[in-house]
Amino acid sequence: MVFSSIIFIFYFLPVFLIGYYASGWRAGALLVGSAAFYIWGEGAYVFLLLGLILLNYAGSRWLDATPDNRRRLTILAALVAADFAVLGFFKYSAFLAHNLNQLVPALGLPEHHQALPLGISFFTFQLVSYGVDVQRGAVKVERDLTRFAAYILMFPHLIAGPIVRYADIRDEMHAERRKTAHVGLGFQYFIVGLCQKVLVTNTLAPLADHAFAAHLAALDATTAWLGVWAYALQIYFDFCGYSNMAIGLAFLLGFTFPKNFDYPYVSQSITEFWRRWHMSLSSWFRDYVYIPLGGNRNGQAQTVRNLLIVFLLTGLWHGAAWRFIVWGLYHGAFLMLERFGLGRALERAPRLVRHAYAILVVMVGWVFFRADSLPQALDYLGRMASPGAFHAPDAALSILLNTQTLAALAAGSVLAMPVLPALMARLSAPRAEPPRPDLPPRLQTGSVHALPIPLLAAGFVVSIAILVGSTLNPFLYFRF
Repeated sequence: MVFSSIIFIFYFLPVFLIGYYASGWRAGALLVGSAAFYIWGEGAYVFLLLGLILLNYAGSRWLDATPDNRRRLTILAALVAADFAVLGFFKYSAFLAHNLNQLVPALGLPEHHQALPLGISFFTFQLVSYGVDVQRGAVKVERDLTRFAAYILMFPHLIAGPIVRYADIRDEMHAERRKTAHVGLGFQYFIVGLCQKVLVTNTLAPLADHAFAAHLAALDATTAWLGVWAYALQIYFDFCGYSNMAIGLAFLLGFTFPKNFDYPYVSQSITEFWRRWHMSLSSWFRDYVYIPLGGNRNGQAQTVRNLLIVFLLTGLWHGAAWRFIVWGLYHGAFLMLERFGLGRALERAPRLVRHAYAILVVMVGWVFFRADSLPQALDYLGRMASPGAFHAPDAALSILLNTQTLAALAAGSVLAMPVLPALMARLSAPRAEPPRPDLPPRLQTGSVHALPIPLLAAGFVVSIAILVGSTLNPFLYFRF
């Protein structure tokens, strides 16, 4: 079940909200509804998730009750190892076996691909962050099993994030009354995310798929550039749209999720891009990998090592394939170049040059991310770089480049920039959210402009009409 589906919007969500607000047991209602949501898509895998919840709940309670620091670290290491062992078995075992068999054929390791439980990368990172935060004393251990299970299983963030740390929502989880101050904001976030997903992502998906599925002999530079442009917008509005829907649903339930995207395509460097793209993942790697490794405190050599480790893991987090590893290291290489000289050169360059540089690097990177294999990615990049390979669209591409697709390309390109907030700021005074003294500044959503209700209603109606008549509605990040 995906958020941008008729069954979720008109059946699951209304029934759940009625039960949630009518029930006197807030955590219990959230747990039951979230379990039903997960079972709808994964069935028996809910028992795997419940087993991990019980393991981490008991382990964190044991860790909290242990005064000896060495034993606490041992308990934490065991919990983290167990969580990552499950992730490794389902996500990486076949990839590892295949590559070992290529190196040493005599091993004959089985290369069975396991069906990947939905959201396993996200809930694994949340379990690990919780255990580490308890060990560090950054969050009080949760003694109520229902609340802890509801946090991990909470359906708005369960499948594709954002990665929500327990410190982000612990106080709200323990609040005696459900907060309703942000319900209107919740509907706005959800509808905006729905429009991003349905009107832009779903419309551009066939164009990106056509380009990346084209035979090399039939792929010209025009199609290749159009394909990567479409994919850059597709993946942004897909994931940003999902995150906005998740944030909106959280507001409806009385929770505040961290911001996950901040117009990454306005970036003027790759360093800035990673401050704006998938912010919950970037901050997770910063706080639980990069800084514990030493960050940039121990000289250039260790800084390079730490950056490469982080971006190797970032690539692997997205999938068990060499193209994801190359994509991660590719971004890591540009971050190192910017840290050790290129960044200073960029500061002296005109703003337009800096922006063009960042967009070009990101778009080349998306080719590795989207291609089916490394050879295909290299061939695709070769076509993009062929100066004499531009010509008129072929028949299939001409059909795809209809009015709706061209409108989505134009609208997506404009709305990927902070044009709408700037326009709303000029038309009306911003509606600032009430201050949240219980949350750190990074979780404040900041000044939010209330979009006109007719605009939201029109976007919702058009999105629903498209969903009713379409069968194409996947979320890209569900498979990561």
